[in-house]
Amino acid sequence: MDAMGIIGWIILGGLAGWIASKFTGNDAKMGVGMNIVVGIVGAFIGGWIVNLFGKMGVSGFNIWSFLVALIGAIILLIIVNAVMGKKHTHNA
Repeated sequence: MDAMGIIGWIILGGLAGWIASKFTGNDAKMGVGMNIVVGIVGAFIGGWIVNLFGKMGVSGFNIWSFLVALIGAIILLIIVNAVMGKKHTHNA
């Protein structure tokens, strides 16, 4: 992968992670770096899911890949919220 490919993944991941964090209410807890990580991991999750339905996952820097990454990032953050929500204790 060349430098432009890496930059494209960072941009795509950052956008997908940021929008997913807005959608799931995580934006206040996440910075730019975490948004990028969530978006890139989301791309793998989304790609895996759409492949289960016989569709192509992330195929490059395009709108389809962005939507796949966004869906995967939202799923990832919903799972994280569910797990982290169970670990919080109520302080009086």
